Amino acid sequence: MAPSAPLSRAAFAEALRGLGAHYWDRHPFHVRLHEGHGTPHDIGLWVVNRWYYQRTLAQKNAAIVAGCPLPEVRRAWLPRVTFHDGTHDGEGGLADWLVLAEAVGLSRDEVVDERHVLRGVRFAVDAYLHFCRTRPWTEGIAAALTELFSPEHMADRMRAWQRHYDWIKPDGLAYFETRIPVARADSADTLELVLTHCTSAEQQAAALAALRFKCDVLGAMLDAIDYAAARS
Repeated sequence: MAPSAPLSRAAFAEALRGLGAHYWDRHPFHVRLHEGHGTPHDIGLWVVNRWYYQRTLAQKNAAIVAGCPLPEVRRAWLPRVTFHDGTHDGEGGLADWLVLAEAVGLSRDEVVDERHVLRGVRFAVDAYLHFCRTRPWTEGIAAALTELFSPEHMADRMRAWQRHYDWIKPDGLAYFETRIPVARADSADTLELVLTHCTSAEQQAAALAALRFKCDVLGAMLDAIDYAAARS
């Protein structure tokens, strides 16, 4: 049941940040990789399945833009589409992700044709895209607030991979080098949008539920990857 009165702006921000306890940085699979216990197969499995999530991000961001009636918000959000797709072929986050795939020993073809994508990953990511297409735009933006937690996690990943997995070609880390500062800036903008446009108790409760849902999506992806890695 939604609270009868809205939280203050500061309390709402604190509640959103508090959901970091459910972020996937604490998942045993990520912990194992960051501690240097991952195999080349584990890392490849993560990269090839994370591709399915990466290539959906432009679509979910376009869905948020399409559902938002406010031109100032649409203008602010639109660059998130082109970040992943690029403005030309061979540019953008997806292009960088394919470089990462090659750096860990995968071919572009086996990543792009998605032959290795696990059904649990596909189901979780498809559910996220459906959520952003069907729920109010404020909830789609709130779900993106995993950006509050992701920059430091990505920085930790880069350091861990450089320390423990020297077989990964250095140019494969370009995606993270590019994404980390963008995610830091995006997280501040996203939080401001949520705090500004989710002012009723019902909107705040929905935003918190959306962010928790997104954390569950990411966790479900890793559950599937971890299970498959253990059975390999």
